[in-house]
Amino acid sequence: MKLLERILLASDFSDSSENVLGNAIEFGKIFQSEVIPIHILPDNVDKKVKTFLQEAATNKLNQTVEKIKNEGLAVRNPLLEFGSPSEIITQTAVAVNANLIIVGAGERENGVKFPLGTTTTRIIQKSEKPVFVVKKDKPLNVQHILCPVDFSDTSKQALKNAITIAHRFKAELTILAVSETEGPPWTSTEKAFGHFLEKLNLSGLSWHKEIRAGQAAEEILKIIPAKMIDLLVMGTVGRTGLSRLIMGSVTEKVVREVPCSFITMKSEDVIRLQLENDIRDIENHYNTGMQLMEDGFYLEAINQFKVCLNISSMHVPAYFGIAKVYEKMGKTDLSKVYRNSGKEIIDRLWYEKIEHEVRSLKGS
Repeated sequence: MKLLERILLASDFSDSSENVLGNAIEFGKIFQSEVIPIHILPDNVDKKVKTFLQEAATNKLNQTVEKIKNEGLAVRNPLLEFGSPSEIITQTAVAVNANLIIVGAGERENGVKFPLGTTTTRIIQKSEKPVFVVKKDKPLNVQHILCPVDFSDTSKQALKNAITIAHRFKAELTILAVSETEGPPWTSTEKAFGHFLEKLNLSGLSWHKEIRAGQAAEEILKIIPAKMIDLLVMGTVGRTGLSRLIMGSVTEKVVREVPCSFITMKSEDVIRLQLENDIRDIENHYNTGMQLMEDGFYLEAINQFKVCLNISSMHVPAYFGIAKVYEKMGKTDLSKVYRNSGKEIIDRLWYEKIEHEVRSLKGS
């Protein structure tokens, strides 16, 4: 089962690139992802300099591949390209069907507290793929995730991904809505918030919602240090036109000033559930069901457990697995039915064992 199949790791070999690589490796381990390293060189240099840069970059990329391999992750041959980094990285992400681009935020310049480099900004603006921006010196230690929502489809998509990431990291999740003014609009925001969350599966998570009054960007930036947020997951406004307009104004302000690492999303999910078609082993189906349950994919988990029962109607763990899923969904009656079915099989097997032992004693 793959939730995040492929990561495109963009490296510039700067001082912070080792931390970006470390984040990619840890993220890849959590989701069992394949990693594809890529580096872009300028194409407007003379031949001798180009050859030197190419040799140095190839050596660095090979070192990166070895580090990823040594961590037990699948890694493809690295990509070395020439041209505009933002153009090539976003195009390559589509070409290799990456779930996620991982890139560094940029180096500290001119006293800027939380820098965001020009290349990274352009990647966020141009990419239809989700982009994970790693802040300098920030290891991947996700304990508290923030997902701001404005009740749009884009923010719902971002929240669904944040929920799955929170499941995998066993992290706390804060869902934030911002009301521009107090008074009656605040009440409207509260009602809209409740309606927005109705059909989302938040069971099994440590989460809470929060409504704040004020300007959205400012409130998002305030809550991050106040709640000690490690990862921000947010949707952006994607539309054609001038590159500066591809991000919404709120997103643009937040990503330029945010102190923590963040993931931005437009039309595509970070998380795409892909079940292997060739799973025939009952144990693999059961383990897949357990992982789906942990990740909050409850209906898919039940389907995997039922496949186990189709293979063997006596597979007790599958009955208990379905019971546990229904319990998490709040369907206690169905949970009881499947739990009792599992117990009945255990009792039947026990009695058959006793009967067999008695017959053996009589025959001796």
